[in-house]
Amino acid sequence: MHIPSVLRERGIDRVAAFSIPMTTRFRRITERDGLLLHGPAGWAEFSPFWDYGTAESAAWLRAALADATAARPAPLREEVEVNVTIPVVPPVLAHRLAAVGGARTAKVKVADPGVSLAEDAARLEAVRDAMGPAARLRIDANAAWTREEALAALPVLDRAAGGLEYAEQPCAELEDLAAVRRALEIPIAADESVRRAEDPLRVARAEAADLLVMKVQPLGGVQRCLDLAEQAGLPVVVSSALESGVGLSAGIALAAALPELPYACGLGTATLLTGDLVEPPLYASGGMLPVGRRDPAPELLERHAAGVELTARWEERLAACAAQS
Repeated sequence: MHIPSVLRERGIDRVAAFSIPMTTRFRRITERDGLLLHGPAGWAEFSPFWDYGTAESAAWLRAALADATAARPAPLREEVEVNVTIPVVPPVLAHRLAAVGGARTAKVKVADPGVSLAEDAARLEAVRDAMGPAARLRIDANAAWTREEALAALPVLDRAAGGLEYAEQPCAELEDLAAVRRALEIPIAADESVRRAEDPLRVARAEAADLLVMKVQPLGGVQRCLDLAEQAGLPVVVSSALESGVGLSAGIALAAALPELPYACGLGTATLLTGDLVEPPLYASGGMLPVGRRDPAPELLERHAAGVELTARWEERLAACAAQS
């Protein structure tokens, strides 16, 4: 695969395209694909979703370049706590998934198109039943609701969950987030308002959220996330962008380097993929994941290598993003 000269000058000497089917439809996709880049510091992942344009995807490339060419910040902890992620699935399956990995916190997806509020509530009830009264349950609406819809739905889901730890990005607009936060006692987390914003700190200045969700790739790298967290002055939940174990290890590095880590991280997502690029795969045990850089196994890179057409698409995308890096 051709490596743009600007990346070779930064020390990138190998690039590999991968594609891994998912265990269930998640974020409206059924397959996770991307690139791995190798540089002086090791392997890093570049895997922006296909609905992201070149300018937005360039931040993901900056993150990969930083991770492949520079040492990660020194960790303050040896392992990080993670939540189990529950896709939009029937209650019976949600009940079963809630037990995977021994997590004490669950993040439950809600507000998918065509899925009723009653179905979302039933999913939450099943997860609560599976995990018990001491577990923490949070929901993620991916900015799907209007202000009015959020104000109507959140109390219903709060009751179904037996109390929500927080609601992640119930609305798209910052003003609506702030209004929902003022109207309800349920804590609000901002995700899209941070990672897809030209100014990631605007949500903190607007007092539109109680905590921030940070993902390493969209925000430009581990160190930039640490800088943003310090400037924001709000608690941070580190989450994944459905990466392979290579990319997940960068998220774990961020979580390990934060001065405080009051919330379980959304990094236990390797179970949403049918395979991984690292051996053993980054599956949680006792709700915890170990800290440390993970390199791909050659046989797994070969097994999950992208096809010719997909590789060509990624080569073109890499060149376009490199021109903006």
